[in-house]
Amino acid sequence: MATRAATVPGRAAAREQTYLWEGRDRAGKMVRGEVRASGPAIVRSTLRRQGIMVTKMRKRSYARGRKITEKDIALFTRQLSTMMKAGVPLLQSFDIVARGSSNAAVSRLFTDIRADVETGTSLAQAFRKYPLHFDSLFCNLVNAGEQAGILDDLLDRLASYKEKMLAIKGKIKSALFYPTAVLAVAFIVVAVIMLFVVPAFKDVFSSFGADLPAPTLMVIAASDFFVENWYLIFGGIAGSIYFLLQAWKRSTKVQMLMDRLLLKLPVFGPVVEKATIARWLRTLSTMFAAGVPLVEALDSVGGAAGNHVYLVATKKIQQEVATGTSLTVSMQNAQVFPNMVLQMASIGEESGSLDGMLSKAADIFEREVDEAVDSLSSLLEPMIMVVLGVVIGGLVVAMYLPIFKLGQVV
Repeated sequence: MATRAATVPGRAAAREQTYLWEGRDRAGKMVRGEVRASGPAIVRSTLRRQGIMVTKMRKRSYARGRKITEKDIALFTRQLSTMMKAGVPLLQSFDIVARGSSNAAVSRLFTDIRADVETGTSLAQAFRKYPLHFDSLFCNLVNAGEQAGILDDLLDRLASYKEKMLAIKGKIKSALFYPTAVLAVAFIVVAVIMLFVVPAFKDVFSSFGADLPAPTLMVIAASDFFVENWYLIFGGIAGSIYFLLQAWKRSTKVQMLMDRLLLKLPVFGPVVEKATIARWLRTLSTMFAAGVPLVEALDSVGGAAGNHVYLVATKKIQQEVATGTSLTVSMQNAQVFPNMVLQMASIGEESGSLDGMLSKAADIFEREVDEAVDSLSSLLEPMIMVVLGVVIGGLVVAMYLPIFKLGQVV
């Protein structure tokens, strides 16, 4: 039994679906395959012109699948690069990647891209149809690789770049996750104490008939307020977090304010700054090494840095470079880069190896991020323990003070 794949030209991709078919060719041999078309009648007529009489046909169904993540795109880029370097044809590479993914959403995405490429669309243009998963940097590098005939090398660079960016983001998330989780648990514990434990002690203390210590009175007053307004407190906190995240996502002013605040935080600020600079340098190095002109490369660099402060600074740098100013002077005028980066960029410009020097600077900052995250974890743990001990221990001591005083009187 043979397998064939057919294509239907001249149909709008937005209305096309994938059909699985079985039939017999002119020799009476059973064949099967799949084809993208706008309807079953188109499939039958197309295959009939190829001498195939269709006996069975059905739409190909996909499970909904999980959300497509950056890790999925990085893995796809690495697999595609590896297969192209091994001499596997592009369309066959897409087939292998799509069928090998355990995520149905990923399989559907790459099947759609493969269908576009099969109809004559360039790979970069096919990627541009999905900006949610392939940003301008990705598409520009793929386009440069297609134009220069070095697509496999560019995909390898892209895969390395994606993997390094994921590693940096993972480090930052791991540094922020521990304190956030501990603070959330601490809030839940304090809420339980205020809602259930303190009122029970209050009922016991009411039978003493004696004046309570000031700390105990303060805790009881706070508990009464919490019990009466718990829905406002929980609703206000949840609503504030939600609206802050939405404003951060949609408002440019809020993004600028929060990104500036992140860079100025006493403990996390230096880590965020180093990670941002590392992403900025790595992106520019990757783009410049791929042969993308400097002014055009800076279009993608600011957004890839992940911080609005550096996005604005990159736009200023791009404007100055476009008017003939050197990259080093433009970066110095932006006043967001340390001297070491400026010196390495200057050496790279003078020696004609700007991409190599930027890559080495990115390596340095990535190592500093690793070291900063490790030291941050060891620093935060005792600080969080002290805070939890003071807050929860203070509540417990305040509630036991009347019992201690009663024991002294007896």
